[in-house]
Amino acid sequence: MSAAILKSHEKDLGGGFVVRRLLPSAVKQAVGPFIFFDHFGPIDVAPDANHDVRPHPHIGLATVTYLFEGAIDHRDSIGSYQRIAPGAINWMTAGRGIVHSERTPPDLVGQPHRTHGLQLWAALPKAHEEDEPSFTHTPQAEIPVVSLDGAVVKVLIGTAFGQTSPVRTYMETLYLDVALQAGSSLRLDGLPAEAAIYPISGDVLVDGVALAPHTMALLEMGTAPVVTAGSGPAQFVVIGGEPLDGHRFLFWNFVSSSKERLSQAADDWSAQRMGQVPGETEFIPLPKAPLRPSA
Repeated sequence: MSAAILKSHEKDLGGGFVVRRLLPSAVKQAVGPFIFFDHFGPIDVAPDANHDVRPHPHIGLATVTYLFEGAIDHRDSIGSYQRIAPGAINWMTAGRGIVHSERTPPDLVGQPHRTHGLQLWAALPKAHEEDEPSFTHTPQAEIPVVSLDGAVVKVLIGTAFGQTSPVRTYMETLYLDVALQAGSSLRLDGLPAEAAIYPISGDVLVDGVALAPHTMALLEMGTAPVVTAGSGPAQFVVIGGEPLDGHRFLFWNFVSSSKERLSQAADDWSAQRMGQVPGETEFIPLPKAPLRPSA
């Protein structure tokens, strides 16, 4: 079925907002360009809960936000504002540096609601690590949808089943959202060199082997796995792409092929030289731990 199974570990991002993190992993740092994979929810958000993510910086990566339920207001230091809604792909290229916040929209503040989604980071190729920052929103209506026998595939990023997403990337990248009817199967042909499957809901079997909730199956290169739903409907995502051009170092919200660049970013953030989200004044200091970029 797979080269390895990655287990998630829980991270509290503050305010009781807990995510399940799959990447980076000690087993494998990245799958294609995807070097970070968080699954949050489904969460029933209480009226008095505060899950806002205050302004924080990034370099050397692109954030990829995708919601199944709920809504997020995105703001960044280059002046972007976007309400992120279910089914849309929001790609923010940090490049040489960007600051952004993710907050509960005003119409949901103080109201009970649900939130559920995925937050991924795509490491940028070395040649683009210092690109100008940018933000691109691709609404749900522009995402290709392929209906097959017992399956519906949303081609969020990349090319699959004869359809290509309009989301622009820096290297071969694949991101699919697949819904299966009970007992239905789907063969995943033509996968990129690196690929993985992560179940969102229901019972998911890969080549007849059950894939436990909150685990990720890394696929063997050149395989065409058959994914099957159990006795009820199931949903899963596929991520992957061409391998990164070398190792990446990570510290806090920074990703780079150079440890020295991480140190520079840390200094820039502490000195508040990385820009500011318009209308926001909150500042999150660097983590108290000394700068020891992860290997």
